[in-house]
Amino acid sequence: MPRRPHYHVYVVQLDDPVWNVAKFRKANPDYELGKPFVYVGMTGLDPDVRFDKHKAGIQANRFVQQWGLHLLPKLYERFNPMPYEAAREMEVELGIALRKAGYGVWQG
Repeated sequence: MPRRPHYHVYVVQLDDPVWNVAKFRKANPDYELGKPFVYVGMTGLDPDVRFDKHKAGIQANRFVQQWGLHLLPKLYERFNPMPYEAAREMEVELGIALRKAGYGVWQG
């Protein structure tokens, strides 16, 4: 019997000082002043558990570990859960959509 879809995309709000990182600024040339800075990722875990692991330095993205504030479930809850391939695609699509909306985005 195939496993239930259990992958999730998630979005973490990043603190404003992340904008001081040249690599982050370079990845976001169309950032609109005042919009949030976010990290978009995907996981087979519950997004809350994954966020806690980032903050604890376990398989952490440095932007989330250093500047992650909290999850933004309104931006991703409606998509979850989903199969692995769909989550991989949605992670990219969501990042592109948020960039188009003027957000500063880093992807996992």
